[in-house]
Amino acid sequence: MTATDSSIATARHAAHAAAEKLADDIVALDVSERLALADVFLIASAPSERQVNAIVDGIEDELSKFDLKPVRREGRSGGRWVLLDYADVVIHVQHEEDRVFYALERLWKDCPVVDLQLGDDASAKAGAASETE
Repeated sequence: MTATDSSIATARHAAHAAAEKLADDIVALDVSERLALADVFLIASAPSERQVNAIVDGIEDELSKFDLKPVRREGRSGGRWVLLDYADVVIHVQHEEDRVFYALERLWKDCPVVDLQLGDDASAKAGAASETE
């Protein structure tokens, strides 16, 4: 089983919104075979708490255009790691220090990477992130 087309589309919309807010190292992992609760984990990072929150705002604004609202939101007040749960897509926006420490990509390294169709700049950033792991 792989992630549904609608989950991949949601992840792509969220990734484009994150990229517009200058998120770093945007990566999506197809966790559908390993996790019954979600199809895709989208992970992005930023160098400051303020930018983490700006990315989260951008993602929520973009997905609300498709009548999508998170069923759960955690970590907003701290701005270090915000989790947005859209049921089939779980979005992690982390401060870059927390991203290195928790290394979600390493934990889920057996899961396929989803093509987010972000273009050359964002793809290069994502590729560089996975090469350093």
